[in-house]
Amino acid sequence: MDALTSWINLKRNEFKKKDHDLEDLEMQVVRYKPEGLDVLCRKSKFTRKELQIMYRGFKQECPTGIVNEETFKEIYAQFFPQGDSSAYAHYVFNTFDHDRNGSLSFEEFVMGLSVLSRGTLQERLQWAFNLYDINGDGFITKDEMTDIVSAIYEMMGRFSEPMIDENTAKEHVDRVFLKMDINRDGVITFDEFMETCRRDENITKGMAIFDTVL
Repeated sequence: MDALTSWINLKRNEFKKKDHDLEDLEMQVVRYKPEGLDVLCRKSKFTRKELQIMYRGFKQECPTGIVNEETFKEIYAQFFPQGDSSAYAHYVFNTFDHDRNGSLSFEEFVMGLSVLSRGTLQERLQWAFNLYDINGDGFITKDEMTDIVSAIYEMMGRFSEPMIDENTAKEHVDRVFLKMDINRDGVITFDEFMETCRRDENITKGMAIFDTVL
């Protein structure tokens, strides 16, 4: 009976937590006022028709009008079933979530997708730098680069060519970091990142992986 009582209490607490989470979510939805399509047309690189189609799809996946990180990861996983995309999705979510409130509005979703799918090389490289600069301090450390590269390899799974292990990821990071850390101070600045990408075609081509975000 003790085990059964404990289980009942556990479920009761879970339901209470879900109710509390639902109340928080409802409050967010009440406050959420999507911008007009004309405004998003001006801000993004999508047409009004494209935005209408995207919004219908967005609302179908996320009826509340906002996406939390777990839902974002679930959506991501559908596109990368061959590997574990959860870590990479976490980092991408953070680059989309500009106000750092733990959820994505349709506007944030559209603006992030606009840069990745139709942004200029400059815009996409800026996005990539922000992705690697995990703590947002304006520098990329070797540990940060390792975290992102490892997340990409985990996401690509068995379709990575050649097959990748932990040592391969480390060697890749060591090689790229050495190229980018031009003044050898142990961190990569935005200027160093941009300069290296512009003069190294192989690195620039590597940015194509970001086209597969969604």
